[in-house]
Amino acid sequence: MRLLLKLRALKDQAYDLKYHHKLQGFIYDLLDGTPYEKLHNRKGYKFFCFSNIFPPEGMRTGVIRNLLISSPDLGLIEVLNRKIAETMEGEKPVNVGEMSFKLEEARLLKPRLERNCMLITGTPIVIRIPKEDYEKYGIKPPKDYDYVYWRKRYSFEAFIKQLEDNLFKKYNEFYGGSLEKFPLFEQFMFKKQVCNHVVLGGNEVKVFGSVWEFAFSYLNEERKKLLQFGLDCGLGELNSMGFGFINVEIPKAPK
Repeated sequence: MRLLLKLRALKDQAYDLKYHHKLQGFIYDLLDGTPYEKLHNRKGYKFFCFSNIFPPEGMRTGVIRNLLISSPDLGLIEVLNRKIAETMEGEKPVNVGEMSFKLEEARLLKPRLERNCMLITGTPIVIRIPKEDYEKYGIKPPKDYDYVYWRKRYSFEAFIKQLEDNLFKKYNEFYGGSLEKFPLFEQFMFKKQVCNHVVLGGNEVKVFGSVWEFAFSYLNEERKKLLQFGLDCGLGELNSMGFGFINVEIPKAPK
């Protein structure tokens, strides 16, 4: 499930490329005083994700921008929806760093996967490869790092393996199950590699991610359910920082 927010710019303003922790802070502020108020202190997965404010470009006063927040936790989405309604009623501005907006509209969306579909990254997917797998994938970092971010010079097998392992782990933790791993991704198209500057633990660090398209055909119900979870929760790591936000595209039937 996801929330689509319509935001009206309250001033002429540049687009803040370092929006990640600021948007995350906006979401945590909304959860203050709710059953989810301690979510930011939870160790491990937070089970939500968000898009960038799009389109990601400078804006004039009064223009509309969009923001999507997604989660497999319907209770979390319902709480956010209620708090956003209260924010709109009180006409409280939404400040994301130096960017300032008025909340114009909030709408619940439930994107659905079909047997044939394509998943497209809305924000970069972040994958970290642990030190114990360096030899397996022929990775030789310049220093003795505990992990490296996947980059295009590394094995595609490493990316898909870590991506699938991460999704199964999150799925089993969320549902308290033990779904056995099976091959999930059929066709994957690498688009580009990106480097984002984000604030983690009070320090600005570089986070490397990548942009992809994933094509699927004849999805069975088991694979569809797992991918639906990924659509809600985000793919890869750092989802609660806004990485790995995914959109679905259904091919149009021929006329």
